[in-house]
Amino acid sequence: MHFIPQVLFSLLLLATGIVAYRKYSFIRRNILLGRDETLTGSTSERWKNMVLFALGQKKMFRNWIPAVLHLFIYVSFVIVNLEVVEIVIDGITGSHRILAAPLGGFYTFMISLIEVLSAAALLATFAFLWRRNVQKVARFTQPEMKGWPFKDANLILLFEIVLVTAILSMNAIDYQLHQRGTPHYPDTGNLLLGQYLSNLFSSIGSNTLILMERAAWWTHIAGIFFFLLYIPHSKHLHIFLAFPNSFYMRQDTPKGHMDNMPVIMNEVKTMLDPSAEVTEIANPPKAFGAKDVTDLSWKSLMDAYSCTECGRCTAACPANQTGKQLSPRKIMMDTRDRLEEVGRNIDTKGTDYDDGKSLLGDYITAEELRACTTCNACVEECPVNISPLNIILELRRYQVMEQSDAPEAWTQMFNNLENNQAPWQFNPEDRLKWAEEL
Repeated sequence: MHFIPQVLFSLLLLATGIVAYRKYSFIRRNILLGRDETLTGSTSERWKNMVLFALGQKKMFRNWIPAVLHLFIYVSFVIVNLEVVEIVIDGITGSHRILAAPLGGFYTFMISLIEVLSAAALLATFAFLWRRNVQKVARFTQPEMKGWPFKDANLILLFEIVLVTAILSMNAIDYQLHQRGTPHYPDTGNLLLGQYLSNLFSSIGSNTLILMERAAWWTHIAGIFFFLLYIPHSKHLHIFLAFPNSFYMRQDTPKGHMDNMPVIMNEVKTMLDPSAEVTEIANPPKAFGAKDVTDLSWKSLMDAYSCTECGRCTAACPANQTGKQLSPRKIMMDTRDRLEEVGRNIDTKGTDYDDGKSLLGDYITAEELRACTTCNACVEECPVNISPLNIILELRRYQVMEQSDAPEAWTQMFNNLENNQAPWQFNPEDRLKWAEEL
């Protein structure tokens, strides 16, 4: 019967892998529902961007306090996964700390490092809970953060406390049991924190300690598996997608750049000069701009899934600061929510199903789009190089060109550009009259 824990662990590992594969495949498929977008730039520069922005969190350090706290949690998450490798091996083979003996002193160093990072992550977690729930930092209390987004942020922090507590308890109890000569508990060396934390368990009987250690072990690994399945439903998906999103950032395109459409260029050329040469368009677009998520590019859809919901974009948005409805964070959250809805519709009702809804109108309003000044503050502030502006511009292009829905001032400007080749309402022949009095 000693093999039952191994069987249970293997079944849990297999089930987690299958469910995770399905969910992450669902997300990948949804991203690829977007239209093609060709990204230019060198591969070496892309790797550099990924290291700087995703791994190095370059933009986070514009504000040192949250940056350092986030770094504690982030580095702890990355390094702790090294210990998870050993836990998986132990779970399958029935061994316990199988790497302790062969790695020797290096093993002691690694586990001690994990303990220090875990303790730092624990402190950072409490700090983040304070900032969200007691201090109530303004960017965490915007309307779009009500309900599930607020609960999600708190839930993951509480979950982090459970995981870190399990790690520290497991190491401390292991150390205590080894000191007592308990079989199956190898020498881990003098762990930096574990050797002192083990004193908390010195008065507890060995049999009880073994049960406590097993409980901490299972809590930790089951928590890791649960976290893997929970992430796709959470803003913490950026833990994974920050890397490809930084790799595929629009590095050679100026921020706020809006691509010209060849069909429109041809029309403008012939309008200004009927004899102008135009380029024949092989596959002209069926519509201008974007009405729904499938009209956006795959990169914009990846942006939506990569959003951390940190709110730095909204905090920097001048339109939002002056009380307008626009929140760049909400643009990304709405795009992701609509994309999830479209994906579920495809899975349950087929690719041709039309639910009668769209991103423009049902999720994002005209008032939000018109409030944008295209200043690029949101793009500049995003720590994972997301561009809410690209989505706003495409939706606004559809709004103006397909729905003829523009404020009167815009329409007047468009007419002036068409008739006078300038935003102002005067004859082009009079354009230089101002210089006659000089």
